[in-house]
Amino acid sequence: MGEDPSDCTACSAPDEAYIYVNERWRVRAMDRPSGLPMVLILESRTHLDLGDLPNMLAAELGVMTVRLERAVRSLDGVARVHVNRWGDGSAHLHLWFLARPQGRLQLRGTFLSLWDDILPPISEAQWRENLALVAAWLAEFGGTPLAQPPRIDWKAPSSLAQAAAMVSTGTEADGEPTVASPPAQQPASQQPAAEPEPAKPEAVKQEVPEPAKAAAPQSQAPTAAGTSTASAASPPSPAAVNAVAEPRATPVVETEAQPASGKPARAGSKRGR
Repeated sequence: MGEDPSDCTACSAPDEAYIYVNERWRVRAMDRPSGLPMVLILESRTHLDLGDLPNMLAAELGVMTVRLERAVRSLDGVARVHVNRWGDGSAHLHLWFLARPQGRLQLRGTFLSLWDDILPPISEAQWRENLALVAAWLAEFGGTPLAQPPRIDWKAPSSLAQAAAMVSTGTEADGEPTVASPPAQQPASQQPAAEPEPAKPEAVKQEVPEPAKAAAPQSQAPTAAGTSTASAASPPSPAAVNAVAEPRATPVVETEAQPASGKPARAGSKRGR
């Protein structure tokens, strides 16, 4: 199969079917994701088998094998890269690169190609991202990367008015109603602290001048009944302090009480008994 270049599938395939191409080599992948993180095929552009390679292509084959192995091994979750060559399917030179997942030691050995059909396939987004990474790695040494990373599947409103309408009506971009979820209760340590109330303005206190220190100390004599004391709000004047400290003697005039009848009271009256 593939002995004649006219009926060789590799020779008739366009460059768009590959993830990376240069002047003498091409790298292609499977048509869909498989169980292994990556499965690639390195092919020569000319219709030659392994034993028919000239010295220059044979030397480049070693360089391309090392580059492609490093590119596949740089992917996340890849522990080893198995490089195989089976010449039964086609006379056109092609090498297989199989990535063994990390941590799955039961896949070691020659049965890795069989596990590729048994394991569940990886996601298409992850598969396309791995293809783009390998193609970009190889393009650092020349050539053209043809694999593109997956597009981000997201939907956005065409205008701000439509976005405002969706928010007001509670619908998503695809027209489905949104279900409002109850607000999550925050722990007490993360709840915002209550704002303190504004402090009330305090009454302005008027400073009362203290009485002169040179004044004589006030006496602690009891005041007479009916005499009003000075208010605490207004300070006593120096004259009042002197008046309290030195009370004036009031002259007492003694007068004899005369009876209403004009006669002196007798000693034997009832009032005197």
